[in-house]
Amino acid sequence: MRPKAFFINGGAGRVLASIPALEKYAETHDDFIVVCEGGTDFYKGHPVLHNKCFDNWHKNLFEEYIKDRDCVGVEPYRNWYYYNQKCSIAQAFDIIINELDEPRELQDPSIHLSKMEVVTAQNILTEIRAGTGKDKVVVIQPFGRGVTSVGDFVVDPGSRSMNMVNTVDIINDLKKDYSVVIMSEVHFPLEENEEQAKHKVARPQIEDIRVWSGVIDGADHFIGCDSVGQHIAKSLKKTATVVVGSTFPVNISYPEFKDFDIIDVGEGRRKYDPIRISMDDERTRYNDQACEMSKEQVRQVIASARKRLGKPTKYTGPSLEQMQQQQSQCSTPTPTPTLPKQDFSTLKPTKLNIPSTVVKQNKGFKSEVENLLKSSK
Repeated sequence: MRPKAFFINGGAGRVLASIPALEKYAETHDDFIVVCEGGTDFYKGHPVLHNKCFDNWHKNLFEEYIKDRDCVGVEPYRNWYYYNQKCSIAQAFDIIINELDEPRELQDPSIHLSKMEVVTAQNILTEIRAGTGKDKVVVIQPFGRGVTSVGDFVVDPGSRSMNMVNTVDIINDLKKDYSVVIMSEVHFPLEENEEQAKHKVARPQIEDIRVWSGVIDGADHFIGCDSVGQHIAKSLKKTATVVVGSTFPVNISYPEFKDFDIIDVGEGRRKYDPIRISMDDERTRYNDQACEMSKEQVRQVIASARKRLGKPTKYTGPSLEQMQQQQSQCSTPTPTPTLPKQDFSTLKPTKLNIPSTVVKQNKGFKSEVENLLKSSK
């Protein structure tokens, strides 16, 4: 039997969801590769998969790695158990990759962050807390990859993303007591005269999804839709409030996970949309309002987040000015990563190099930080 080359495509969430199945395959097979049409980001640093994964533009990929292997196109959406709501996307990957007859229980995906990624994320969080004056941080990813900006509106034709008006209501409530971090490439207004708003929000311009993983890991709670953020939160065992619309929780989220609150907005008013199988305009139109929240459902999201975040606390660490002053006073500053530019509405965007001495360790942050602090002594 020839060894295999597995082709994994799609967004970062799908890539992350494929890891448990590939880990299972690696337990009994050593000679295989993974061709990453959707990018290698979440395979980086993995003790088993890192050296087996290749971007599809890798030099001489066909001649050196594929020619003597069987190509296996892995498409979880075309698995019978998946499109009949009998398994999750991770289980569908597992059925295809490991040639199973039915779904089985799987371990969580594993994300292995480097020290640089951890430090960068921690410094971003420190800057955010200093900018908002609030110690507890909630990251919100309201939109998936399918959104489109139409004038002043943000629209998701597939109805997987949160409604923009609902999103604004949720953020404007939570920002009064918590540091709200918006995980979105799309900029949208929160209120009139936002530059004069009393309560600031952060819109970090982070291009690296692995750094975003560090930010989610260091935050106190996550709010998201059917997109990569919730998969990151599950991998890192974080609490999350997940809003589901046109897709089914059993397929794309973790309804049995005790630390996840699923707000199923589309329950009773959606049909399964067979994307990547057929183009079904009737079902897409039927689901058009599937992620539009009622006022009660907006309150449910807010209540879930507030319950998970707990009592608000003020930030008592160094101010932005103190951080800058401390760095300028260092005669031989330790090189640190340049932080992404932050947007705190009325505050001027900044780029800071924060020394590691002002990094504040969060309760619950993973062992990478502990190891990092030990190694720095």
